Parts: sequence; C-alpha cells; structure tokens
Amino acid sequence: MRKGVTNNYLIAKIAILLSLLIFLSATTKAFSSERSEFAVKGFHIDLRCQIMTMPALKSFAKELSGFGINTIIMEWEATFPFKNHATLSNKYAYSEEEVDSFIKYCTTLGIDVIPLQNCFGHAEYILSHDRYAHIKEDRKEVSQVCPMKEEECIEIFSEIFKEVASKHPSKYFHIGGDETYLLGSCKLCAQKAAEVGKSKLFVDYVKAMCKIVSDLGKQPILWADVILKYPEAVSELPKNAIFVDWNYGWKNDHFGDINKLYRAGVTFWGSPAIRSHPDNLYLTQWNKHFRNQEVFIPYCREKNYQGIVMTSWSNGGTYGFLYDTNWEVIQMYPIRYVYPLSGFRIIVACYGEALKTEGAVNSEQFVVNYAMERFGLTKGEGEQLWEILTAPQEVLVKGEDLNKKGVTEILAETKNLRSKLYSLNPKANLKEFDHFKLMFDIRVQYLMFKEIESEYESSAFNRELAPLFIKKLEPLVKEAKNINKRFISLNKGFLYHQELVEINGLRTEKLFKIYSIMQNLTKK
Repeated sequence: MRKGVTNNYLIAKIAILLSLLIFLSATTKAFSSERSEFAVKGFHIDLRCQIMTMPALKSFAKELSGFGINTIIMEWEATFPFKNHATLSNKYAYSEEEVDSFIKYCTTLGIDVIPLQNCFGHAEYILSHDRYAHIKEDRKEVSQVCPMKEEECIEIFSEIFKEVASKHPSKYFHIGGDETYLLGSCKLCAQKAAEVGKSKLFVDYVKAMCKIVSDLGKQPILWADVILKYPEAVSELPKNAIFVDWNYGWKNDHFGDINKLYRAGVTFWGSPAIRSHPDNLYLTQWNKHFRNQEVFIPYCREKNYQGIVMTSWSNGGTYGFLYDTNWEVIQMYPIRYVYPLSGFRIIVACYGEALKTEGAVNSEQFVVNYAMERFGLTKGEGEQLWEILTAPQEVLVKGEDLNKKGVTEILAETKNLRSKLYSLNPKANLKEFDHFKLMFDIRVQYLMFKEIESEYESSAFNRELAPLFIKKLEPLVKEAKNINKRFISLNKGFLYHQELVEINGLRTEKLFKIYSIMQNLTKK
C-alpha cells in the first residue's frame, strides 16, 4: 500500500514538473519571439540620384509592403517640392500633390514614411547654392555644414525641417549626420575641437538640430558612425534620439567601440545594404550583400535593436564639380553610379525573408527557391543562378583587382559566367531576369574596354598603333550603343528618360573619348 502511494506521488510530481517545463518552454519561446521582432522593418529610398517616377515609387512601395516592410525612409533631397527654399528643388522635383499622394498611398499599405533631411554632412545639394554658401565648412568644399555657424543653421534648417515635416505624419524625423569628414577643419571648428574635443563639437550642433525636430513634435533619428568614432559627449544628446548603426559587412567596431554606446543606453536601429561601395554600373558585390543580411540582421536581434532599415545607395555619396570663378558650383557629377534599383528585386525579397526568419536567412536556399518560383527555373538552374550572381566581382586598379588578378583572366571568367546565365531558361518574369543579363553584358563590355585601355596607357603605345586600336574599339562602340538602348528600354518608366540618357553618357564617356582620340591620331 505504501509503495503504491509512493509511485502515485512520484507520477504526480513528474507530471507537475513536465507541465512546468512545457509552460516555461512556451513562455521562453514567446518571449524570445517578442524580443527578436523588430518594431520597425524599414527600407531606405535614396533619391539623390536615379530619381524614380511616381508610378514606380508607388509600385515599389506596394512590393515592399508585400515583403513585410512597414517603414520607408525617404531621402527626398532635391526632389522635394520646397516652397520657401525652392532654390533646393531640382528639375526632377515632385509636385506637392505627388508627395501627398505617395505618403497617403503608403499609409493605406501600412507603411510609415519617415523623411531624411541632411543638415550636416552630405549637404552638397544645399551648399552648392550661393544662397547657403555662408554656412559651408570650407569655401571650396560643399559637402559639409560648419557646426560653428549654429545660429545661421538653426534659422535655415528650422524652415527646411518645418516644410518637410509638414508633409509627413510620421512621429520620426531623420537628420542624417553621417560622414562629416571635415569635422574640425575650419579655424573656428579646429579651435573648439582643440578645447573640448570633436565629440563635443559634433554633439553641440546635432543637439541643436534635434531640438528643432523635437519642437516640431517629432523624434530625431541620426546615423551612428560619427558618434561611434567620437562617443565622449554622447550623453548630452537627447535621450529619445535613435541611432542607426549602419554596417555593410564589416566588424562591429568598424567605426568605434560600439559597447560604449550600448553602455550609454541609447536606442539602436540596424542598417545593412543591398547597394553600397564599391558597387557601380558594371560591378555588384552580390555575395557581400547577401552575407550582410545573413550576419548583421541576426546580430541586431541579439542586441535588441528596435528596428532595421535596409539601405540602397544609388551612387558613391561623393561628387565631382564643374566650378566657375570663386569656387562657384556650376554642375555636380555623382561619383560611381550604381545599377538602378529595378535590377535588385531578388535581394530585396531576400531581405523580406530575413525579417521573417528567427535565425539567419539562408540566402543561397532563398535564391534557389526564388529562381524556381519566380522564374520557373529548375532547382539545378537556381543553384547555377546563385553561383553566377555571387561570383567575386572586384574593383580594377591599373588592370588588376585586389588579388593581383589581371583583366584578361577576369574577362575570361566573366564571359564564362555570362554564358552560363544565358543558358538558363526562365519562363516567367522575363523582364526582371533581363536585368541580370544586362548587368553581365555591361560588365563584359567594361572589362573588354579596360583590357584595351591598359594597352593604350602602356609605354608600348604610339601613334602608329592608332588604326589597330580603332579596329579593337569599333565593336565596343557598336555594342555600347546597343546596351544604351537596352538600358533605356528596360528601365523605361522606372527612372526618367533624360536621366537614363545621362547615366548612359557617363557610363560610356571614356570609351567614346578614347575612340575619338584614335580617330584624330589617324589624320594626316
């Protein structure tokens, strides 16, 4: 009898323990899921260059919504329809009605549109105008505002912020603040930096910009790179400021000791990239960008970042200039255009998948599945597409890449990859797939030109060789014109026609210039 009671007691105790374990497991899982869910699932649209048409913007927003995106950070720059500061609007600027309709449309999709208005670094489109030249950090350099001109800047940016904020119901307002390379360079700034440090110089100005935002009833957001490098005065920034930790595939201490900001208790959003340095029109480092999602998004979950924003940069962020006397800017030329966003749906979709995945997204498996579902390819073809896209693409310097591999060898490898791409047989969404083909055709043509250029720039070149070089260049010139037509046709309606023409012109300028030189050298 006692033995039976003991057994029943043990069974009951075990049952209670099992129930408790199940409860704890479920609770832990729910808690873990809750902690790993980003409140903000964002995408950054860069309109500094490659201005999307309004129908294209709305179509893209709808796709983003389908991928689970609930936030868009709009870097309108000179496309915004400024009123009092209409000097800033460029020839592609949207109308007030277009901006209103876009934001209203995004609201119906459940997307919050946050404006990004630079007010410190990356201010070229502002400081290139005489109207704002008095707040420049440097008389020849127009990228950065001088933080010691705080009163003048408060007057200007109070008006600009108010105009921009009035169009956006979002509670957030992004003030930029990244890559202030000239920090402490003018005499006044150098003096203050020597006295109190660059962190204080940076923070005092940013604090003033944050106050403008707060007075408008908005919560300030800024990029985190500069405060990571100079964190000493971070505690003086508003407690509600959000810092966007942008990491495009480097170590977490790339900008500085991030643990210092963790200990300061700041709020972070994370930010990977699908287009960034050194990408350009004929080079996309797909493998780096896919890997960036696999590594950095889980890291942001682990560190309890409150949001994630995928960036997508249309150019290198710096410009060349045509000047008049007294360093008056006549024209700005973006350095390093990137292939338009129209060709990157596959990696945007992968980002959507990464946001749904508790651990790290398996990019390779995603691309294989995407190839089968989106293009109707076989599994083997999908695996081949992954290998083609993620094959190394490196920058060439004087005919070699970083691994000292010569342009001739790289060209042969790229032609082989292109042949494999063309051997695939997509059955659906052919226009999207054609972007991959065009990207590789542009890269092959570029490499063929670089191979010829390396001979042209060598000590072996002389005038007598010009006829031979004309024969080598003629097929490339013909192909360039064909690629130009395809580029315009494929991106029609996504970017403005004139902009497509301008991009083609910049992409082929060096080829046509050398071809003209060769023709001139053959004249008697």
